[in-house]
Amino acid sequence: MELNQRCDWANTEMMRDYHDREWGVPIHDDQTLFEFLILEGFQAGLSWETILKKRQNFQTAFDGFNYRKVSLYDNSKLAALRLDEGIIRNRLKIDAAVQNAGAFLKIQKEFGSFDDFAWQFIGGKQRRNCWKIVSEIPATTEEARMMGEALKSRGFKFVGPTICYAFMQAVGMVNDHIIGCFRYTEISNL
Repeated sequence: MELNQRCDWANTEMMRDYHDREWGVPIHDDQTLFEFLILEGFQAGLSWETILKKRQNFQTAFDGFNYRKVSLYDNSKLAALRLDEGIIRNRLKIDAAVQNAGAFLKIQKEFGSFDDFAWQFIGGKQRRNCWKIVSEIPATTEEARMMGEALKSRGFKFVGPTICYAFMQAVGMVNDHIIGCFRYTEISNL
């Protein structure tokens, strides 16, 4: 692949925009980390582009991903979310988002921040991989498996190793842009 190209999965305008602006950029803000963790859970079995198309609706439905508010959702709010055509209306995923918000708060209490908890799985510093083609990128890693187990043991749902690795990629814990992609070097220098 030539330099100044992008990862070939970014093949629509929406995916290119996400790739060029967000994917792989290191995030240390707990609210944004919560957003990505919840969106990755909703993405299970679907395309990421489907989630991106509904992202604004998710932000509205889940109070800007304010995990304190989400943790307090009652049955009435859950029922309203299950009827919201702007989001993925999967009952298990909606219930998991609320349960995960409560577990998120417990992790903050235990570790000081969710950021400290999450980034410990890669030693606190972005891991730069050196993939030449997208097909080399694994669906999961040992670190993602360990993160998923730690999250599940603290009451989280929809946090299997594949979801955790997608989360790690999205929030820049790992730089999985292929080395010929212009974002690989840009993100490595952040």
